[in-house]
Amino acid sequence: MLVSISSPLESTLIFSGIFLLVLLFTIRRRKIDSWFPASLTTELKGLAILMIVWSHIGYFLVNDHRFLWPLTIMAGVGVNLFLFLSGYGLAASQLAKNLTIKQFYQRRLLKLFTPFWLMLITFLSLDFFVLHINRTGSYIGKSFLGIFTRADLYQDINSPLWYITFIIAYYLIFPLVFSKKNPWLSAVILYLVGYLLIWWNPAALENVIHLYKLHIVAFPLGVLVAGIIIKLKNPEVLEKWSRTWRAPFYYLGLIGLLAVFVYANIYSGIGVSANLEQIMSTVAILALVGIFILKKIDFKLFYWFGLYSYEIYLFHWPLMYRYDFIYRFLPSNLEWVAVILYLGVFMGLAWVMSRVSNFILDYFSKKPVKVVETYVEKK
Repeated sequence: MLVSISSPLESTLIFSGIFLLVLLFTIRRRKIDSWFPASLTTELKGLAILMIVWSHIGYFLVNDHRFLWPLTIMAGVGVNLFLFLSGYGLAASQLAKNLTIKQFYQRRLLKLFTPFWLMLITFLSLDFFVLHINRTGSYIGKSFLGIFTRADLYQDINSPLWYITFIIAYYLIFPLVFSKKNPWLSAVILYLVGYLLIWWNPAALENVIHLYKLHIVAFPLGVLVAGIIIKLKNPEVLEKWSRTWRAPFYYLGLIGLLAVFVYANIYSGIGVSANLEQIMSTVAILALVGIFILKKIDFKLFYWFGLYSYEIYLFHWPLMYRYDFIYRFLPSNLEWVAVILYLGVFMGLAWVMSRVSNFILDYFSKKPVKVVETYVEKK
């Protein structure tokens, strides 16, 4: 059941103001010692999950699309940002560590599946015992394998899980095609695999292939960017650019990238064509990555959400839609309070899920995987 909104514009202004104040209070000065460190990728993951949550609330949970606009228009960018960062992270890790294919699957797939299975067990149990929803054995079996061929927001156990099938496929293919000597070639192969899937258009994926069409560039692009950034030296030059005679160009560059990001989201191509939408989304994430690389401050609020972004992605939608325990008990003029409360609940539950997942992984892991360092970035 959709939530009724009585004052969407006023609530949006109040929430946006409070969120901006909290964001400003969590700003810290950044120590620039790497071009694209893990702290930045974590911040971007935090921003990506917020984009997705806001969009799901504004367009699918409430009955007035003006609520949280324009924060709600960037869901596609958020998904592509996740894919880009996944490709970047896997490639950067493989460039730094000599993992065999078996070791890669042991480490990466278990980290992907463990919180996913915890979420699945939880919602299957809640659906059965609380809402008396019976899923077929075939549906449950495919779900545990990560196979989701529909993305119905209101009928499926968790419609955002179409992404899990998509990312698992990349995880399975990645170690088979990755080349340390030529990461760009790996990126091309990964893109071609996605392109061929879209061209093939199998009947089994007819209900999700339209989503795949929008997101086949981001993961390979992340692999390509990792191959480029890993070769860059002297990140301290960013600090020098902002302090010397180049400072005006440095700040103009930041403003220009921000303008490109805003433009790509406003003229996103949604409803025009899948190709245009993917192009504009790709432009948006590249502009955003450029902004985060150049900026001299850290957004700790994004970082905190980024630490648990995967867990939040896994459970946020069914928790809000089928098990809503906040909106239904609040007056209709306090929609902004519900958003704040949900974000807090998401962080708390994600922290618990993360701890449980890590405990399970530690308990069942036999011994640490030995790796050979092949690349060490030195000043």
